[in-house]
Amino acid sequence: MLAEFRTFIARGNVLDLAVAVIIGAAFATITKSLTDDIIMPVVGAIFGGFDFSNYFIILGDIPPDFKGSTASYADLKAAGVALFGWGQFLTVLINFLILAFIIFLIVRQAGKIIHEPEQAPAAESEDVVLLREIRDLLKK
Repeated sequence: MLAEFRTFIARGNVLDLAVAVIIGAAFATITKSLTDDIIMPVVGAIFGGFDFSNYFIILGDIPPDFKGSTASYADLKAAGVALFGWGQFLTVLINFLILAFIIFLIVRQAGKIIHEPEQAPAAESEDVVLLREIRDLLKK
């Protein structure tokens, strides 16, 4: 059973998948930072606030023993209040679109590199053509 497991793990596809998952997770943190720390503050400033994820609608009752801020999405969510967190959803959606666009660019570039058209052979000089004709005549 151990030998079968080693054979399974040694397959190229499994190793490629493992590497892709690890690199994808690391890349996702970079994209999340790009969205949260650079793009969303600008979008939030345009729409009148700096923390775009704090745009929400309270759907349920706030518990009487609630100690946090009623303007904080994280505090209300931690207290179990039903919320319509459209700002948080928008942040995640923009994060996804950025990640998808960057992956599209990477795949497009990789496709160009892998499928580069082969260059046509350079035109042969007259000397080479003449030498080939002489060779062919000598063979006959």
